[in-house]
Amino acid sequence: MDTYTATDGDLDVFALASRLSDGHVADNVEILNQLAPRDAAAVLVLLPVDISVEILDKPELNFGPEIVEALPRQTATLMLAGMSADMAADIVQRLEEPARTELMQGLDAATRTTIEGLLAYPENTAGAMMTTEFVSVPATWTVERTLQHIRQVERTRETVYAIYVLDAFTRRLVGAVSLRRLIAGEPLVRIADLARSPITTSPLTDREEVARLISRHDMLAVPVIDKAGHVLGIVTVDDIIDAIIEENTEDVQKFGGMQATDEPYLQVGLAAMIRKRGGWLAVLFLGEMLTASAMQHFEGELEKAIVLTLFIPLIMSSGGNSGSQATSLLIRALALREVKLGDWWRVAFRELPTGLILGAMLGVIGIVRVVAWQKLGIYDYGEHWILVGLTVAAALIGVVTFGSVAGSMLPFILQRAGFDPASASAPFVATLVDVTGLMIYFSVALLILRGTLL
Repeated sequence: MDTYTATDGDLDVFALASRLSDGHVADNVEILNQLAPRDAAAVLVLLPVDISVEILDKPELNFGPEIVEALPRQTATLMLAGMSADMAADIVQRLEEPARTELMQGLDAATRTTIEGLLAYPENTAGAMMTTEFVSVPATWTVERTLQHIRQVERTRETVYAIYVLDAFTRRLVGAVSLRRLIAGEPLVRIADLARSPITTSPLTDREEVARLISRHDMLAVPVIDKAGHVLGIVTVDDIIDAIIEENTEDVQKFGGMQATDEPYLQVGLAAMIRKRGGWLAVLFLGEMLTASAMQHFEGELEKAIVLTLFIPLIMSSGGNSGSQATSLLIRALALREVKLGDWWRVAFRELPTGLILGAMLGVIGIVRVVAWQKLGIYDYGEHWILVGLTVAAALIGVVTFGSVAGSMLPFILQRAGFDPASASAPFVATLVDVTGLMIYFSVALLILRGTLL
């Protein structure tokens, strides 16, 4: 695929617009993502409105709000009105003033009311994600009449995954009919006779819960209803996929020990990058300073047995790795509802023997390493080399066990305190285990080597 990185001075917008008019929308979005927002806006103005709307409707478009803001106000309002309601609301929400107010005032009353209604719901809820463009019909209609209705309104609906059947008088949701079942139905059969009891959600349901609902019931869309049973909108599976990708991206970034970013890497400004990474880095650095304090506390032991310092990186990294493993497993298990807060004690009793066995495995490897190096003459650990090997092995058992238990408990503690369990990132766990690992290591050394090296 061609790439376009030009600016207004040397970009042939007419040639590019001609090329995009025959292209696939996904390819068009990828090309426009390589342009500056003003260049992309200049290209969109030259495209047919329906193609421009289709491009702006794609969540993969990186600079949607900036592109809309760069468009002429009349063109921008026309495109916003043609977009799906949820994507239009998302763009309006991210616009800066005064562009936001000016565009909202330029919209027709119906579109403005719909967007304002979606913006009223908290972020990352079903209400904020839903689209109001769905197909609903009275329960008294026949299959034939319903199909005629779909042909008339299809262009104004985001999807027609299902037809929602409403009570003819109260307008409450009474059932749902899949498009496949509708097409297979007899023309004169009442639509209500084909309807099945619907799976629904409320507008304040968290998007992760909506994702689990759609996955559990294998649906393409789930209706969002109010307390009275009226359909407010639908959350479609493509919106859920976008939400899952965004959620996973945030979790991965938190695992790395930083605040989540809302933009692609190359689009995050230097100041924002420093702000999002610097805070966590400073906190982790302060935590690691406790490691230096722990080593100062055992300064006398280190002077007497310099050989112990050779194994400090080995001990610390092993504990941190085991803790990171446990944390990653439990964060995922909590997110998928495989475990609940009340299961913490079951997890602790599971991680305790796991840590002991894993630590014993590493301990054996550690002893073999000490013996091999001593016998092969690679390094001389002194006359008490056997005790040094036992110290390393015993310390590994203690540190790995502590890392496994502590790493598995941190997500429970954070969730109980109201924080995101993903905040128990690998660097945070590693810092905690580094400090305690040193204390365990030198405490074991004092017990085993007292009267010999110490």
